[in-house]
Amino acid sequence: MKPLGSAGTPAIIEQPRSFGHMLGDVLTQRVLLEHAGRSLEPAAPPAADRVGLWLERRPAHIETDGEGQRWLAIDYQIINAPRALMSVPLPALTIATNSGVTLAVPAWPISIGPLTPEAVFGQGELQPLRPDRPVAALPTANVQRQFLAALAALGAVLLTWLGWWAWRNAREAHRLPFARARQELKHLQRAHRGQPLGAIPDAWLAMHRALNATAGRVVHQASLPRLLVEAPHLRPLAERLEDFYRQSAARFFADRPTAPYELLELCRELRQAEQRHAR
Repeated sequence: MKPLGSAGTPAIIEQPRSFGHMLGDVLTQRVLLEHAGRSLEPAAPPAADRVGLWLERRPAHIETDGEGQRWLAIDYQIINAPRALMSVPLPALTIATNSGVTLAVPAWPISIGPLTPEAVFGQGELQPLRPDRPVAALPTANVQRQFLAALAALGAVLLTWLGWWAWRNAREAHRLPFARARQELKHLQRAHRGQPLGAIPDAWLAMHRALNATAGRVVHQASLPRLLVEAPHLRPLAERLEDFYRQSAARFFADRPTAPYELLELCRELRQAEQRHAR
């Protein structure tokens, strides 16, 4: 800590070490905020900014030491590395204060060293280039265990869901009328290969049994409107059902051939309506 003369009132300054600095080092210059026994308040501290090619000034701040003296601390960071040892000055400053006193801070030389010498020694491992250092593999055993546990949990959930889905379909195939009828139609289709279902009397009877089971009584063409009132989920298929009963009457009672009829398609649509209603 020593007074140095310059334009304005010489300030009392604590200068940083002048030597042994490299890229990234932060140097702190402290200016005593006092004159003639009176405390000073800086009016405009030095602005944070880049200072030439080698230094960057950070925002100044005020510190108080153990004796109660107030100091303006100005930090400089070295932001470049020279190729050889060189001298760089901390810039001269004038610090205005609210009392009208201007403190003068002269330039202060420091030395900055290079990160590496221009020429290497060429001995042992002191070579211009070194091979890439192999990166050690991170331990993955715990991650693998967690991954396998997650896969096992996912597999258990999927198997549970598939089991529930199969159980529900099997239960509904025995419980819901059109599900049972669909099973019967597929069995008849396999048993009478090459023959359309519309030509098999048992196929028509399977559909009639499903409609009767849905209504809880025997349904014929005249009582179809009552079924549609009691089973509103079948109303969108009202025209198809009316056509079914017309075709069935022609098939069994008119003793005349009927046009090919897609019983399995009608049963599938009724089964879907039945499923939606059951949910």
